[in-house]
Amino acid sequence: MFTEADLDAIWLTLRLATTVTILLLIVGTPIAWWLARTQSWLKGPIGAIVALPLVLPPTVLGFYMLIAMGPNGVIGQLTQQLGIGLLPFSYWGLVIASVVYSLPFVVQPIQNAMQALGERPIEVAATLRAGPWERFFCVVLPLSKPGFISAAILGFAHTVGEFGVVLMIGGNIPQETRVVSVQIYDYVEAMEYGQAHVLAGLMVAFSFVVLLGVYGFQRQPGSVWGVKA
Repeated sequence: MFTEADLDAIWLTLRLATTVTILLLIVGTPIAWWLARTQSWLKGPIGAIVALPLVLPPTVLGFYMLIAMGPNGVIGQLTQQLGIGLLPFSYWGLVIASVVYSLPFVVQPIQNAMQALGERPIEVAATLRAGPWERFFCVVLPLSKPGFISAAILGFAHTVGEFGVVLMIGGNIPQETRVVSVQIYDYVEAMEYGQAHVLAGLMVAFSFVVLLGVYGFQRQPGSVWGVKA
């Protein structure tokens, strides 16, 4: 059913999505906490920047990231000075681009979860002499768990389904940047519709299971992105 190239693409896609999801949870959690708690005038602009990938065409985002990571770009010059080399058309270039592209799908569910907590649990913890770090790790994170689950599912699924950004940044290098979506594109271009159907069907089934899980959380009474109010 699956060729060796298909299996390579599936493995690379899963590896990429796992890496990106872990990084997104690490990067997105403090951003979501700040957006959920701050009263600063910067909340609007920063929230808009985080949500920008939701409305930008993937090719536009991929193009500007390609420029930024190129030899004359800010990121490209930094990576060259660090001895890392250039990131375009490499696995780690895909990782960075995917983190940026999927960021709102992780930040927004976590932010909604933290906002749904309200002030009372944190105030109660403060009266029990819990410090800021204790309140965050022992109160906020456990109570926001459903939001983190939704964020992880959406971040992972969105990374799996990427096409425009990964094609712009990663190109089409076997075992390096050729993910499932690019493999399907190759099959369609070669008019090998049978193999395209196999991989596309796998993606449809995966997407259905993901959406089923997300909507399962959302169906809970009084929930927002799977977070009980």
